[in-house]
Amino acid sequence: MFKQKVVLLLAMMVTGTLVHSQSLTEKKLLKTVDELRQAMLNGNRKALDAIAADNLSYWHSGGNLEDKATFIESLASGKSDFVTLDLTDQTTTISNDVATVHHILTAKTNDGGKPGNVRIGVLLVFQKYGEDWKLFARQAFKLPTQ
Repeated sequence: MFKQKVVLLLAMMVTGTLVHSQSLTEKKLLKTVDELRQAMLNGNRKALDAIAADNLSYWHSGGNLEDKATFIESLASGKSDFVTLDLTDQTTTISNDVATVHHILTAKTNDGGKPGNVRIGVLLVFQKYGEDWKLFARQAFKLPTQ
C-alpha cells in the first residue's frame, strides 16, 4: 500500500511538472507573438531581427514571398506601415521545438502613404532556438468577406 501511494505521488508530481512546463513554454511563445505584433506595428528593426529566424519565409496573402532582410526592411522603412494591428481568434500548438500559431489579423495600414484596411488569416511557424522562439515561416491567406 505504501509503495502504491509513493508511485501515485511521484506520478502526480511528474504530471504537474510537465503541465507547468508546457504552460511556461506556451506563455513564452505568446509573449514572442505579442513582441512580433508590437515590432511590426512600430517598424522596430532590432526587435524584428531578434524574432525572425535567419531563414525566414514570410508569405503575404497576395502570394509574394519575403526573406528575413526584405521582411525587416519593408516594415522598418514604412513600405508596409501598420497604423493599428490586432490579433484575434488565436490558437497555438506546440510540439517539442516547433510551434504553430493561427490567428485573424485585423489592421489599418498606410502602405506607401495609402490608407487601407486588412483582415486576413495567418499561420505562423516558430522554432525554438535555446530559450527563444524564432519566427521560421508565416503564411497569410485571404478570408471570405464578411
